[in-house]
Amino acid sequence: MNRRNLLKNLGLGAGIVSLAGVPKIFASEIRENEYSTNSSHKSKINHSVCRWCYQDIPLDKFAKACTEIGIKAIDLLKPEEWEVVEKEGLVCSMATDTFANITEGFNDPANHEKLQEAYKGLIKKASEHKIKNVICFSGNRNGMDDETGIKNCVTGLSPLLDYANDLNVNLVMELLNSKVDHADYMCDHTEWGVALAKALNRPNFKLLYDIYHMQIMEGDVIRTIRDSHPYINHYHTGGVPGRNEINDSQELNYPAVMEAIYETGFDGFVAQEFIPTYDDKLSALREGIEICDI
Repeated sequence: MNRRNLLKNLGLGAGIVSLAGVPKIFASEIRENEYSTNSSHKSKINHSVCRWCYQDIPLDKFAKACTEIGIKAIDLLKPEEWEVVEKEGLVCSMATDTFANITEGFNDPANHEKLQEAYKGLIKKASEHKIKNVICFSGNRNGMDDETGIKNCVTGLSPLLDYANDLNVNLVMELLNSKVDHADYMCDHTEWGVALAKALNRPNFKLLYDIYHMQIMEGDVIRTIRDSHPYINHYHTGGVPGRNEINDSQELNYPAVMEAIYETGFDGFVAQEFIPTYDDKLSALREGIEICDI
């Protein structure tokens, strides 16, 4: 048992002795939500996981393993993969397809026509499977200033958001770091993403706050989550530095981050998106879920 789990268990023991003396932040009741399962275990967090980190495990076997671990959804699945996970009682928590391009996004008007056509097809398919979230990207700067990027994204996204709203689907733009992994990406700070959300002023446009990426770009993760949570409907995890396991080998305090997320009233998904280094990759995933299972 590592130090964090030991302290967590000691805290639970103290709470059993005297719940009245425990601050409300730790003694809060678990909120019921539409993703609750029949499991006797109730978590404050709706757990998901990104498929690409476990590509070497066949999807049907991976879905079964996720169910056993207590994961309710899988992120970043393409349409042909949705039914595979649905058969195991899971949902796709963030839809994508091969055309979704990090570098060529909505900040460039030259991409609007082809992206709008492709995204309409994906949104329609997602709606038919009752999938609520579809990922999108700003694209690279290529010398473009922030204000122009926001204006171009508003022009490109607005008609799609109207279409998606009628089908009960959200478009979710991911915040990515441009320092280590995605050089020149425009939506690389929470402030820019929030400014775009305000300019769009659509209830079905939200941000995917990737904790790993934003720790690299701006730090101050918990305060940012508290201040910006109305514009966020999805989270990704990852250890910093390295994007590996989220245990004590890296710098982020994930239990504290999860508490902060929960306190905002968040009822969406938190998806594990670290690259496992353990020989047993599912053991690494289970550990990540346990760390975030506040």
